[in-house]
Amino acid sequence: MNRFELIRKWAYNKGIYKKGDLKTQTLKLVEESGELAKAILNNNQDEVIDAIGDCVVVLTSIAHMRGVTIEQCIDHAYNVISKRTGKMINGTFVKDK
Repeated sequence: MNRFELIRKWAYNKGIYKKGDLKTQTLKLVEESGELAKAILNNNQDEVIDAIGDCVVVLTSIAHMRGVTIEQCIDHAYNVISKRTGKMINGTFVKDK
């Protein structure tokens, strides 16, 4: 089993897919994103790793609850960004229009 399959199995066993709600899972993602921002601001590498992992877990569940896999979402995003052009401005990649 790959990591995403293990996450889906965990979420299934915890009842997230049966009793969970997309809105509350999305709010959970916002919470985890906030924890990531705090960890980055505090330069806390252990917390950064934990928060990124938590975001991936929640995103995996949200994807599943929408009838797709996180792998499909990643592949789709990569297919789009791999063709994107742009430049770095003030530490952020800004895509060409």
